[in-house]
Amino acid sequence: MNRETPIKVLIAEDEPQLGDLLQSYLVGRGHKVAVTRDGRAGLRALRSQPFDVALLDIVMPEMDGLEVLRQVRDDPSPPECIIITGNGTIDTAIAAMRLGAYDYVSKPYRLAEIDALVRRAFEKRQLASDNRRLTSRLSRMDGSREFTTVYAPMQAVLAAARRAAVTESPVLIVGEAGTGKSALARYLHANSPRTDGPIVDASCPGLPPGKPDVELFGAERSDEGFDARPSSGLCELAGGGTLVLDDVGQLELTAQLPLAEALQQRAFHRVGSRTRIELEARVLATTSLDLHAAVRGGAFRADLFALLGNVTLTLPPLRDRTVDIPLLAAGFLRELGGVRGPTLADEAVDALQRYAWPGNLRELRNVLERAVLLAGGGIVHAHDLPLPAATGAIDRGEEAPLSLAEVERRHIAAVLQRTNWHQGRSAQLLGISVKTLYRKIREYGFARPQNQASA
Repeated sequence: MNRETPIKVLIAEDEPQLGDLLQSYLVGRGHKVAVTRDGRAGLRALRSQPFDVALLDIVMPEMDGLEVLRQVRDDPSPPECIIITGNGTIDTAIAAMRLGAYDYVSKPYRLAEIDALVRRAFEKRQLASDNRRLTSRLSRMDGSREFTTVYAPMQAVLAAARRAAVTESPVLIVGEAGTGKSALARYLHANSPRTDGPIVDASCPGLPPGKPDVELFGAERSDEGFDARPSSGLCELAGGGTLVLDDVGQLELTAQLPLAEALQQRAFHRVGSRTRIELEARVLATTSLDLHAAVRGGAFRADLFALLGNVTLTLPPLRDRTVDIPLLAAGFLRELGGVRGPTLADEAVDALQRYAWPGNLRELRNVLERAVLLAGGGIVHAHDLPLPAATGAIDRGEEAPLSLAEVERRHIAAVLQRTNWHQGRSAQLLGISVKTLYRKIREYGFARPQNQASA
Protein backbone atom coordinates (compact mmCIF):
# COMPACT_ATOMS: atom_id res chain seq x y z
CA MET A 1 0.00 0.00 0.00
CA ASN A 2 1.26 3.46 -0.87
CA ARG A 3 2.27 5.52 2.16
CA GLU A 4 0.11 8.38 0.83
CA THR A 5 -3.00 6.23 1.24
CA PRO A 6 -5.08 7.36 4.25
CA ILE A 7 -5.02 5.05 7.26
CA LYS A 8 -8.49 3.52 7.71
CA VAL A 9 -9.50 3.90 11.36
CA LEU A 10 -12.59 2.67 13.22
CA ILE A 11 -13.52 4.38 16.49
CA ALA A 12 -15.87 2.43 18.79
CA GLU A 13 -16.75 4.99 21.51
CA ASP A 14 -20.06 5.32 23.37
CA GLU A 15 -19.48 8.94 24.48
CA PRO A 16 -20.76 10.93 21.46
CA GLN A 17 -18.83 14.13 22.15
CA LEU A 18 -15.53 12.29 22.67
CA GLY A 19 -16.07 10.11 19.61
CA ASP A 20 -16.86 13.11 17.41
CA LEU A 21 -13.87 15.06 18.74
CA LEU A 22 -11.51 12.15 18.10
CA GLN A 23 -12.94 11.61 14.61
CA SER A 24 -12.57 15.30 13.71
CA TYR A 25 -8.97 15.36 14.91
CA LEU A 26 -7.92 12.18 13.10
CA VAL A 27 -9.63 13.23 9.87
CA GLY A 28 -7.69 16.48 10.12
CA ARG A 29 -4.51 14.43 10.41
CA GLY A 30 -5.27 12.78 7.06
CA HIS A 31 -6.92 9.55 8.22
CA LYS A 32 -10.14 8.00 6.92
CA VAL A 33 -12.35 7.52 9.99
CA ALA A 34 -15.67 5.82 10.85
CA VAL A 35 -17.39 5.92 14.27
CA THR A 36 -19.76 3.52 16.03
CA ARG A 37 -21.44 3.99 19.40
CA ASP A 38 -21.41 0.44 20.80
CA GLY A 39 -19.33 -2.70 20.61
CA ARG A 40 -21.70 -4.80 18.54
CA ALA A 41 -21.97 -2.08 15.89
CA GLY A 42 -18.19 -1.80 15.96
CA LEU A 43 -17.80 -5.53 15.33
CA ARG A 44 -20.25 -5.38 12.42
CA ALA A 45 -18.33 -2.46 10.91
CA LEU A 46 -15.00 -4.29 11.22
CA ARG A 47 -16.43 -7.28 9.42
CA SER A 48 -18.22 -5.35 6.70
CA GLN A 49 -15.18 -3.48 5.37
CA PRO A 50 -11.42 -3.48 5.92
CA PHE A 51 -9.85 -1.20 8.55
CA ASP A 52 -6.17 -0.75 9.36
CA VAL A 53 -6.57 0.32 12.99
CA ALA A 54 -9.44 0.08 15.51
CA LEU A 55 -9.75 2.28 18.63
CA LEU A 56 -11.96 0.33 21.05
CA ASP A 57 -13.38 1.82 24.23
CA ILE A 58 -13.33 -0.91 26.84
CA VAL A 59 -16.73 -0.04 28.40
CA MET A 60 -19.53 0.14 25.82
CA PRO A 61 -23.17 -0.96 25.50
CA GLU A 62 -24.00 -4.31 23.86
CA MET A 63 -20.39 -5.56 23.85
CA ASP A 64 -17.22 -4.30 25.55
CA GLY A 65 -13.97 -3.53 23.76
CA LEU A 66 -12.18 -6.68 24.96
CA GLU A 67 -14.95 -8.88 23.57
CA VAL A 68 -14.78 -7.08 20.23
CA LEU A 69 -11.02 -7.68 20.21
CA ARG A 70 -11.52 -11.34 21.15
CA GLN A 71 -13.98 -11.93 18.30
CA VAL A 72 -12.16 -10.02 15.58
CA ARG A 73 -8.63 -11.31 16.19
CA ASP A 74 -9.20 -14.57 14.28
CA ASP A 75 -10.70 -12.91 11.22
CA PRO A 76 -8.72 -13.26 7.95
CA SER A 77 -7.25 -9.76 8.04
CA PRO A 78 -7.92 -8.14 11.45
CA PRO A 79 -6.94 -4.54 12.17
CA GLU A 80 -4.42 -3.51 14.77
CA CYS A 81 -6.50 -2.76 17.87
CA ILE A 82 -5.85 -0.09 20.51
CA ILE A 83 -7.87 -0.41 23.73
CA ILE A 84 -9.06 2.82 25.45
CA THR A 85 -10.46 2.98 28.96
CA GLY A 86 -11.29 5.54 31.62
CA ASN A 87 -10.56 3.27 34.57
CA GLY A 88 -7.53 1.34 33.45
CA THR A 89 -5.89 -1.26 35.62
CA ILE A 90 -2.82 -3.42 35.12
CA ASP A 91 -5.03 -6.51 34.83
CA THR A 92 -7.06 -4.92 32.04
CA ALA A 93 -3.91 -3.94 30.18
CA ILE A 94 -2.50 -7.46 30.46
CA ALA A 95 -5.79 -8.97 29.28
CA ALA A 96 -5.85 -6.65 26.26
CA MET A 97 -2.27 -7.46 25.29
CA ARG A 98 -2.84 -11.20 25.67
CA LEU A 99 -5.78 -10.91 23.28
CA GLY A 100 -3.50 -9.34 20.70
CA ALA A 101 -4.07 -5.61 21.22
CA TYR A 102 -1.38 -3.40 19.71
CA ASP A 103 -1.42 -1.06 22.75
CA TYR A 104 -3.48 0.28 25.64
CA VAL A 105 -4.17 3.89 26.63
CA SER A 106 -6.06 5.41 29.55
CA LYS A 107 -8.35 8.45 29.62
CA PRO A 108 -7.68 11.29 29.71
CA TYR A 109 -5.32 11.11 26.78
CA ARG A 110 -3.80 13.66 24.44
CA LEU A 111 -5.12 13.60 20.88
CA ALA A 112 -1.56 13.73 19.56
CA GLU A 113 -0.84 10.57 21.55
CA ILE A 114 -3.68 8.75 19.80
CA ASP A 115 -2.49 9.90 16.38
CA ALA A 116 1.03 8.64 17.15
CA LEU A 117 -0.34 5.25 18.28
CA VAL A 118 -2.46 4.94 15.16
CA ARG A 119 0.55 5.61 12.92
CA ARG A 120 2.78 3.15 14.77
CA ALA A 121 0.07 0.47 14.67
CA PHE A 122 -0.30 1.03 10.94
CA GLU A 123 3.47 0.69 10.46
CA LYS A 124 3.38 -2.64 12.26
CA ARG A 125 0.58 -3.77 9.98
CA GLN A 126 2.63 -2.73 6.98
CA LEU A 127 5.50 -4.99 8.04
CA ALA A 128 3.31 -7.93 7.08
CA SER A 129 3.73 -6.89 3.46
CA ASP A 130 7.48 -7.64 3.55
CA ASN A 131 6.98 -11.31 2.70
CA ARG A 132 4.65 -10.37 -0.12
CA ARG A 133 7.23 -7.92 -1.41
CA LEU A 134 9.90 -10.64 -1.41
CA THR A 135 7.54 -13.06 -3.15
CA SER A 136 6.79 -10.42 -5.70
CA ARG A 137 10.50 -9.86 -6.41
CA LEU A 138 11.00 -13.62 -6.84
CA SER A 139 7.99 -13.71 -9.16
CA ARG A 140 9.63 -11.04 -11.30
CA MET A 141 12.76 -13.21 -11.57
CA ASP A 142 10.70 -16.31 -12.37
CA GLY A 143 8.76 -14.47 -15.02
CA SER A 144 11.93 -13.20 -16.65
CA ARG A 145 13.31 -16.76 -16.84
CA GLU A 146 10.17 -18.36 -18.27
CA PHE A 147 9.79 -15.58 -20.83
CA THR A 148 13.31 -15.72 -22.23
CA THR A 149 12.63 -15.43 -25.94
CA VAL A 150 14.01 -14.53 -29.35
CA TYR A 151 10.66 -15.34 -31.01
CA ALA A 152 9.29 -12.06 -32.39
CA PRO A 153 5.57 -12.72 -31.63
CA MET A 154 6.47 -13.60 -28.02
CA GLN A 155 8.58 -10.45 -27.72
CA ALA A 156 5.52 -8.49 -28.89
CA VAL A 157 3.38 -10.14 -26.18
CA LEU A 158 5.92 -9.19 -23.49
CA ALA A 159 6.09 -5.61 -24.75
CA ALA A 160 2.31 -5.38 -24.56
CA ALA A 161 2.42 -6.96 -21.07
CA ARG A 162 4.84 -4.32 -19.82
CA ARG A 163 2.54 -1.58 -21.10
CA ALA A 164 -0.52 -3.21 -19.54
CA ALA A 165 1.24 -3.85 -16.21
CA VAL A 166 1.32 -0.19 -15.19
CA THR A 167 -2.42 0.31 -15.79
CA GLU A 168 -5.39 -0.68 -13.62
CA SER A 169 -7.29 -2.36 -16.48
CA PRO A 170 -8.29 -6.01 -16.21
CA VAL A 171 -6.22 -8.24 -18.49
CA LEU A 172 -7.30 -11.50 -20.11
CA ILE A 173 -4.42 -13.95 -20.73
CA VAL A 174 -5.21 -16.56 -23.39
CA GLY A 175 -3.20 -19.64 -24.27
CA GLU A 176 -3.07 -23.42 -24.33
CA ALA A 177 -2.47 -25.35 -21.12
CA GLY A 178 1.14 -25.04 -20.01
CA THR A 179 2.04 -21.95 -22.05
CA GLY A 180 2.76 -19.88 -18.95
CA LYS A 181 -0.50 -18.00 -18.33
CA SER A 182 -0.10 -18.00 -14.55
CA ALA A 183 3.54 -16.96 -14.90
CA LEU A 184 2.51 -14.04 -17.12
CA ALA A 185 -0.05 -13.00 -14.49
CA ARG A 186 2.76 -12.95 -11.89
CA TYR A 187 4.89 -10.99 -14.34
CA LEU A 188 2.12 -8.38 -14.73
CA HIS A 189 1.72 -8.11 -10.95
CA ALA A 190 5.46 -7.89 -10.31
CA ASN A 191 5.86 -5.07 -12.85
CA SER A 192 2.82 -3.11 -11.65
CA PRO A 193 2.45 -0.37 -9.02
CA ARG A 194 0.79 -3.08 -6.88
CA THR A 195 3.94 -5.17 -6.57
CA ASP A 196 4.03 -4.73 -2.77
CA GLY A 197 0.45 -5.94 -2.41
CA PRO A 198 -0.78 -9.54 -2.32
CA ILE A 199 -1.36 -11.68 -5.38
CA VAL A 200 -4.29 -14.06 -4.80
CA ASP A 201 -5.07 -16.98 -7.11
CA ALA A 202 -8.68 -18.10 -7.58
CA SER A 203 -9.00 -21.37 -9.49
CA CYS A 204 -12.45 -21.01 -11.06
CA PRO A 205 -12.94 -24.78 -11.64
CA GLY A 206 -11.99 -25.35 -8.00
CA LEU A 207 -14.51 -22.94 -6.45
CA PRO A 208 -17.19 -24.69 -4.33
CA PRO A 209 -19.96 -25.98 -6.63
CA GLY A 210 -23.14 -23.98 -6.17
CA LYS A 211 -21.42 -21.33 -4.02
CA PRO A 212 -18.60 -19.78 -6.07
CA ASP A 213 -19.84 -16.27 -5.23
CA VAL A 214 -19.33 -16.99 -1.51
CA GLU A 215 -15.68 -17.85 -2.16
CA LEU A 216 -15.15 -14.77 -4.32
CA PHE A 217 -17.08 -12.16 -2.33
CA GLY A 218 -17.40 -13.62 1.18
CA ALA A 219 -20.57 -14.10 3.22
CA GLU A 220 -22.33 -12.62 6.21
CA ARG A 221 -23.83 -14.77 8.96
CA SER A 222 -27.27 -15.90 7.85
CA ASP A 223 -29.82 -18.68 8.10
CA GLU A 224 -28.96 -19.98 4.65
CA GLY A 225 -26.20 -22.37 5.63
CA PHE A 226 -23.21 -20.04 5.48
CA ASP A 227 -20.59 -20.05 8.21
CA ALA A 228 -21.63 -18.59 11.56
CA ARG A 229 -18.70 -16.16 11.41
CA PRO A 230 -18.77 -13.62 8.56
CA SER A 231 -16.01 -14.39 6.10
CA SER A 232 -13.95 -12.34 3.68
CA GLY A 233 -13.85 -13.46 0.08
CA LEU A 234 -10.90 -13.60 -2.29
CA CYS A 235 -11.77 -10.15 -3.67
CA GLU A 236 -11.22 -8.66 -0.20
CA LEU A 237 -8.09 -10.67 0.53
CA ALA A 238 -6.54 -9.35 -2.70
CA GLY A 239 -7.20 -5.73 -1.70
CA GLY A 240 -4.29 -3.48 -2.64
CA GLY A 241 -2.90 -6.21 -4.88
CA THR A 242 -3.99 -8.50 -7.70
CA LEU A 243 -6.70 -11.16 -8.01
CA VAL A 244 -5.96 -13.80 -10.66
CA LEU A 245 -8.99 -15.72 -11.95
CA ASP A 246 -7.45 -18.92 -13.31
CA ASP A 247 -9.49 -20.74 -15.99
CA VAL A 248 -12.16 -18.04 -15.88
CA GLY A 249 -14.00 -19.73 -18.74
CA GLN A 250 -15.05 -22.44 -16.26
CA LEU A 251 -16.57 -20.00 -13.74
CA GLU A 252 -20.17 -20.91 -12.94
CA LEU A 253 -22.79 -18.67 -14.54
CA THR A 254 -24.24 -17.85 -11.11
CA ALA A 255 -21.01 -16.05 -10.18
CA GLN A 256 -20.46 -14.36 -13.54
CA LEU A 257 -23.14 -11.67 -13.05
CA PRO A 258 -21.91 -10.45 -9.62
CA LEU A 259 -18.33 -10.52 -10.94
CA ALA A 260 -19.31 -8.38 -13.95
CA GLU A 261 -21.12 -5.96 -11.62
CA ALA A 262 -18.11 -5.77 -9.30
CA LEU A 263 -15.79 -4.94 -12.19
CA GLN A 264 -18.20 -2.38 -13.60
CA GLN A 265 -18.95 -0.64 -10.28
CA ARG A 266 -15.57 -1.27 -8.60
CA ALA A 267 -17.53 -2.51 -5.57
CA PHE A 268 -19.35 -5.63 -4.38
CA HIS A 269 -21.45 -7.02 -1.52
CA ARG A 270 -20.78 -10.08 0.58
CA VAL A 271 -23.42 -12.75 0.09
CA GLY A 272 -26.23 -12.00 2.54
CA SER A 273 -25.15 -8.40 3.14
CA ARG A 274 -26.20 -5.01 1.77
CA THR A 275 -22.98 -3.30 2.82
CA ARG A 276 -21.02 -2.02 -0.17
CA ILE A 277 -17.31 -2.93 -0.17
CA GLU A 278 -14.92 -1.23 -2.55
CA LEU A 279 -13.08 -3.52 -4.96
CA GLU A 280 -9.47 -2.59 -4.24
CA ALA A 281 -7.90 -5.44 -6.21
CA ARG A 282 -6.85 -5.42 -9.83
CA VAL A 283 -8.31 -8.39 -11.70
CA LEU A 284 -6.42 -10.58 -14.16
CA ALA A 285 -7.95 -13.65 -15.80
CA THR A 286 -6.56 -16.64 -17.68
CA THR A 287 -8.27 -19.07 -20.03
CA SER A 288 -7.43 -21.85 -22.47
CA LEU A 289 -10.99 -21.87 -23.82
CA ASP A 290 -12.42 -19.97 -26.78
CA LEU A 291 -14.50 -17.42 -24.88
CA HIS A 292 -15.99 -16.06 -28.10
CA ALA A 293 -17.51 -19.49 -28.68
CA ALA A 294 -18.52 -19.75 -25.01
CA VAL A 295 -20.39 -16.44 -25.29
CA ARG A 296 -22.17 -17.60 -28.45
CA GLY A 297 -23.11 -20.85 -26.73
CA GLY A 298 -24.45 -19.10 -23.63
CA ALA A 299 -21.81 -20.54 -21.29
CA PHE A 300 -20.13 -17.19 -20.67
CA ARG A 301 -21.66 -13.75 -20.21
CA ALA A 302 -20.97 -11.25 -22.98
CA ASP A 303 -20.72 -8.32 -20.52
CA LEU A 304 -18.12 -10.11 -18.39
CA PHE A 305 -16.13 -11.07 -21.48
CA ALA A 306 -16.16 -7.43 -22.63
CA LEU A 307 -14.92 -6.23 -19.22
CA LEU A 308 -12.16 -8.84 -18.93
CA GLY A 309 -11.09 -8.89 -22.56
CA ASN A 310 -10.58 -5.19 -23.20
CA VAL A 311 -6.84 -5.94 -22.91
CA THR A 312 -6.03 -9.45 -24.16
CA LEU A 313 -2.61 -11.11 -24.25
CA THR A 314 -2.32 -14.33 -26.26
CA LEU A 315 0.60 -16.65 -25.52
CA PRO A 316 1.88 -18.72 -28.46
CA PRO A 317 2.25 -22.49 -28.01
CA LEU A 318 5.76 -23.90 -27.59
CA ARG A 319 5.57 -25.76 -30.94
CA ASP A 320 5.56 -22.32 -32.60
CA ARG A 321 8.51 -21.18 -30.47
CA THR A 322 11.02 -23.89 -31.40
CA VAL A 323 13.67 -21.19 -31.81
CA ASP A 324 13.34 -20.54 -28.05
CA ILE A 325 13.70 -24.17 -26.95
CA PRO A 326 17.52 -24.13 -26.50
CA LEU A 327 17.28 -20.99 -24.33
CA LEU A 328 14.33 -22.27 -22.31
CA ALA A 329 15.88 -25.72 -21.83
CA ALA A 330 19.19 -24.20 -20.66
CA GLY A 331 17.31 -22.07 -18.13
CA PHE A 332 15.34 -25.02 -16.79
CA LEU A 333 18.52 -27.12 -16.51
CA ARG A 334 20.21 -24.36 -14.48
CA GLU A 335 17.19 -24.27 -12.21
CA LEU A 336 17.14 -28.04 -11.80
CA GLY A 337 20.87 -28.72 -11.54
CA GLY A 338 22.53 -25.42 -10.61
CA VAL A 339 25.31 -23.66 -12.48
CA ARG A 340 27.30 -26.93 -12.65
CA GLY A 341 24.30 -28.95 -13.75
CA PRO A 342 24.06 -30.97 -16.96
CA THR A 343 24.08 -29.50 -20.46
CA LEU A 344 22.26 -30.62 -23.61
CA ALA A 345 23.97 -32.53 -26.40
CA ASP A 346 23.26 -31.27 -29.91
CA GLU A 347 21.13 -34.31 -30.78
CA ALA A 348 19.08 -33.71 -27.61
CA VAL A 349 18.40 -30.12 -28.66
CA ASP A 350 17.37 -31.38 -32.09
CA ALA A 351 14.99 -33.92 -30.51
CA LEU A 352 13.44 -31.24 -28.31
CA GLN A 353 12.90 -28.96 -31.30
CA ARG A 354 11.28 -31.73 -33.37
CA TYR A 355 8.81 -32.70 -30.64
CA ALA A 356 5.24 -31.29 -30.79
CA TRP A 357 4.99 -30.25 -27.09
CA PRO A 358 1.24 -30.62 -26.47
CA GLY A 359 1.95 -29.79 -22.82
CA ASN A 360 4.01 -26.71 -23.75
CA LEU A 361 6.42 -25.17 -21.20
CA ARG A 362 5.09 -27.27 -18.36
CA GLU A 363 5.83 -30.46 -20.25
CA LEU A 364 9.29 -29.21 -21.30
CA ARG A 365 10.24 -28.65 -17.67
CA ASN A 366 8.90 -32.07 -16.63
CA VAL A 367 10.81 -33.81 -19.44
CA LEU A 368 14.05 -32.07 -18.47
CA GLU A 369 13.54 -32.83 -14.79
CA ARG A 370 13.33 -36.54 -15.57
CA ALA A 371 16.23 -36.30 -18.03
CA VAL A 372 18.46 -34.86 -15.30
CA LEU A 373 17.72 -37.94 -13.21
CA LEU A 374 18.27 -40.33 -16.13
CA ALA A 375 21.45 -38.75 -17.51
CA GLY A 376 24.53 -40.71 -16.47
CA GLY A 377 26.99 -37.82 -16.66
CA GLY A 378 27.05 -34.11 -17.16
CA ILE A 379 25.51 -34.23 -20.63
CA VAL A 380 21.87 -34.98 -21.48
CA HIS A 381 21.62 -37.01 -24.70
CA ALA A 382 18.56 -37.62 -26.85
CA HIS A 383 18.07 -41.10 -25.37
CA ASP A 384 17.83 -39.52 -21.89
CA LEU A 385 14.75 -37.52 -22.91
CA PRO A 386 11.46 -39.25 -21.94
CA LEU A 387 9.59 -38.11 -25.05
CA PRO A 388 6.53 -40.27 -25.87
CA ALA A 389 6.68 -41.53 -29.43
CA ALA A 390 2.88 -41.48 -29.62
CA THR A 391 2.79 -37.72 -30.09
CA GLY A 392 5.70 -37.71 -32.53
CA ALA A 393 7.37 -34.77 -34.15
CA ILE A 394 5.88 -31.46 -35.12
CA ASP A 395 3.56 -31.73 -38.07
CA ARG A 396 5.27 -30.41 -41.20
CA GLY A 397 2.19 -30.36 -43.42
CA GLU A 398 2.16 -33.98 -44.64
CA GLU A 399 -1.11 -34.62 -42.76
CA ALA A 400 -3.97 -32.43 -41.58
CA PRO A 401 -3.08 -30.92 -38.18
CA LEU A 402 -4.75 -32.42 -35.13
CA SER A 403 -7.16 -30.43 -33.01
CA LEU A 404 -5.92 -29.26 -29.62
CA ALA A 405 -8.39 -31.59 -27.88
CA GLU A 406 -7.09 -34.59 -29.88
CA VAL A 407 -3.45 -33.73 -29.12
CA GLU A 408 -4.34 -33.46 -25.43
CA ARG A 409 -6.28 -36.76 -25.52
CA ARG A 410 -3.37 -38.62 -27.14
CA HIS A 411 -0.82 -37.11 -24.79
CA ILE A 412 -2.78 -38.01 -21.65
CA ALA A 413 -3.29 -41.54 -22.99
CA ALA A 414 0.45 -41.88 -23.64
CA VAL A 415 1.39 -40.67 -20.17
CA LEU A 416 -1.14 -43.00 -18.50
CA GLN A 417 0.27 -45.91 -20.48
CA ARG A 418 3.85 -44.97 -19.61
CA THR A 419 3.08 -44.88 -15.87
CA ASN A 420 0.98 -48.07 -15.96
CA TRP A 421 -2.04 -45.96 -15.05
CA HIS A 422 -0.51 -44.60 -11.85
CA GLN A 423 -2.68 -41.52 -11.74
CA GLY A 424 -0.61 -39.69 -9.15
CA ARG A 425 2.58 -39.93 -11.23
CA SER A 426 0.64 -39.21 -14.42
CA ALA A 427 -0.81 -36.01 -12.99
CA GLN A 428 2.66 -34.93 -11.85
CA LEU A 429 4.16 -35.52 -15.32
CA LEU A 430 1.27 -33.68 -16.97
CA GLY A 431 1.61 -30.77 -14.57
CA ILE A 432 -2.04 -30.93 -13.47
CA SER A 433 -3.86 -31.92 -10.29
CA VAL A 434 -5.13 -35.48 -9.77
CA LYS A 435 -8.66 -34.03 -9.66
CA THR A 436 -8.19 -32.49 -13.11
CA LEU A 437 -6.76 -35.78 -14.42
CA TYR A 438 -9.83 -37.66 -13.13
CA ARG A 439 -12.02 -35.15 -14.98
CA LYS A 440 -10.02 -35.59 -18.20
CA ILE A 441 -10.25 -39.40 -17.94
CA ARG A 442 -14.04 -39.13 -17.71
CA GLU A 443 -14.19 -36.48 -20.44
CA TYR A 444 -12.23 -38.58 -22.95
CA GLY A 445 -13.87 -41.87 -21.93
CA PHE A 446 -10.62 -43.63 -21.02
CA ALA A 447 -10.96 -47.08 -19.47
CA ARG A 448 -8.25 -48.57 -17.27
CA PRO A 449 -6.85 -51.90 -18.59
CA GLN A 450 -8.00 -54.78 -16.40
CA ASN A 451 -4.47 -55.82 -15.50
CA GLN A 452 -3.54 -52.34 -14.21
CA ALA A 453 -4.69 -51.20 -10.78
CA SER A 454 -5.45 -47.61 -9.88
CA ALA A 455 -3.00 -45.66 -7.78
